[in-house]
Amino acid sequence: MAEELLQRLARLKRERHAVILAHNYQRPEVQDAADFTGDSLGLSRRAAKTDADVILFCGVHFMAETAAIICPGKTVLIPDPNAGCPMANMINERELRKAKEEHPDAAVVCYVNSSAGIKAISDLCCTSANAVAVVASVPAGREVIFVPDQSLGSWVAKQLGRKLILWPGYCPTHHRLLPEHVEAARRAHPGAEVIVHPECLDEVVAMADHVSSTSGMLRYCAGSDCREFIIGTEIGMLHPLRKQNPGKTFYPVTTLSDCPNMKLTTIEKMVWALEDMQYRVEVPRDLAARAMAAIERMLALG
Repeated sequence: MAEELLQRLARLKRERHAVILAHNYQRPEVQDAADFTGDSLGLSRRAAKTDADVILFCGVHFMAETAAIICPGKTVLIPDPNAGCPMANMINERELRKAKEEHPDAAVVCYVNSSAGIKAISDLCCTSANAVAVVASVPAGREVIFVPDQSLGSWVAKQLGRKLILWPGYCPTHHRLLPEHVEAARRAHPGAEVIVHPECLDEVVAMADHVSSTSGMLRYCAGSDCREFIIGTEIGMLHPLRKQNPGKTFYPVTTLSDCPNMKLTTIEKMVWALEDMQYRVEVPRDLAARAMAAIERMLALG
């Protein structure tokens, strides 16, 4: 049955002239069926470069929405429209406008984990892979409002030795990783390096040997002489790490770091999406143009 579904998916992909993008947090079988896997920044760049007519985005809604903004002439589909992001819902346009009124000279840097509406009233967009570089591009004397992830913003502030105005949003999945989980994992695997995502709690980040985005984790683990790693991020990330480093061993800090939204996508839903050309993710043209300005400034930084 699984092989039959994969054959149907491959046939539909050819017929629709589609490309399949999958985030590193997706189910292993979804990642394996994709043309490209990666983090938000990498997938945004892939979307911008593709010559496909249809983009099937296996991730959560804001990611597909970003692809629709970057590729206005293409059809962007998401296999399950219920795949949302709690952190993206922790800020709305009214709240951000109020913050901007309170800090009229501040630059707004929004994490890509946000809606098109938030991106449209921000100055710059960023991902966890380039957040430090994006914030550093804002002149040192200018205030920065960082939304919506307070944990990522806190880590960036420490890297730059700079005070940021942090929005009190967070990723529920990453905040499930607690210091006691790290301590237990170190006791169980004393020779392993601890690598965590900057969306984790400050206390967890402080305990890590290395902090990076998911793409950074892949590069670091590939280049490290260490043979064992304890990984502090959404557990879907263990699949590409194990796949790309067959001679190394990877353990999760805790299996509680499982995002239910990321796991909504299945091979069946991918097939149905291309069969019925559903569910389309569209952004009104004027809103997309304003949101694109912040994304372009991010992409221009390299």
